[in-house]
This record gives sequence, structure tokens and C-alpha cells, in this order.
Amino acid sequence: MGGIGSGRRYQQGKHTTSDCRSLDVRWMNQQGMLDKHYPQIITWSRGGEKIGSIQIIAQPTKIVLNYRHSRNDDQWQSHEYAVRLDWTSCQYGGQRPWFLCPARGCGRRVAILYLGNCGIFACRHCYNLAYDCQRESFDDRACRRAEKIRDKLAWEPGILNGNGIKPKGMHWKTYRRLTAEHDAFVNVSLEEMERQLAVLQDLL
Repeated sequence: MGGIGSGRRYQQGKHTTSDCRSLDVRWMNQQGMLDKHYPQIITWSRGGEKIGSIQIIAQPTKIVLNYRHSRNDDQWQSHEYAVRLDWTSCQYGGQRPWFLCPARGCGRRVAILYLGNCGIFACRHCYNLAYDCQRESFDDRACRRAEKIRDKLAWEPGILNGNGIKPKGMHWKTYRRLTAEHDAFVNVSLEEMERQLAVLQDLL
């Protein structure tokens, strides 16, 4: 009947986590939002433009969500419900918060909830969401990993820009290891680019 997680979808057809608005309990805890027991607003933006907002009220064992949602440009509907919290002890002291997924029959302990077509926040398992990296081809993944290393080394973004210099304070052993990993990922990505270009030229 079209409920959360109903139907079978193959990996290629899955939506990804970045397709949905999300709530991250770790971020909320870092911002001190779980300690403030009065209405607070979280907003989402894209390209500097506000695209949505939600009101939350935090309590010791739960947070109450209050927002409006429109499915496929239909009439806006108001939603207000509680999401239970669970706290676990950290290895070096303190406690870490978790959401307990509010979807009926779930209750998984998760860090992030996603707003899907059903109009409620639920875990990625309930909405059958894939991570972005699961959609990547082998060379796309190599390029992403190379860019991640470039960011760690404070190099200019873009694998076609060449290598930069060793960051101040980084050990040479670490720098050489990261550079070798970066170059290996870049080679994989460039080889695939060349292959795709050759295929395109054959078609022209």
C-alpha cells in the first residue's frame, strides 16, 4: 500500500541519503540543542536559499518535531510527533545521543533521520536509501578519494591541478603515504577518462 520501505527497488533505482532533508542528532548535540527545552528552529538551504525549516522542542528522553510537508506538490500537511532519544556511554567518558527511528515497527538506534515521501522522519533503512558512494563507479570513487586527500593536504581542489606541497607540521612519512595514495587514485580516474574519451571519439 505504499508505506515506508514497501516495494522492492534495485540498487540502481534507489534514492540516496543526499536526496532527502535530514536531522543529525550528533550535530544537534554539538550545537547544544538537546539541552535547551524550548522551541528551536532548524533550517535547510541550498545555494544560500532557504528551502525548508522545522521546529523542535528537546526533552530529556525525546524531541518533538513540528513542521509542514507537501508530497508531490499536493496540499501541505502539518506534522507533530515525538522521536525518542537513547543515550550510550562513550569509551572515554560522556554520553552519545541516538534517535530511535519513529517509523512503525522500526525503532532502530540511528544518528540521522531522513524526510521521505511519506512525510515523516525515519531512518535510511525504512526509506531504502543508498549512500551516495554506493552509486559511484570505480573511477568516480577513486576521484572522490583523491579529492579527499587533496583536502587533507590543503592542496588546490581538482585532480588536474597537479600536486601541491607538504603541509607545515605534517610528518614526511605521512605526507609520502598520502601522496602515493593520491597518485594511485588519480591514475585510476585519468585512465578511465581516457578510455571514455576514446569511446566517444569512435562514435563521432
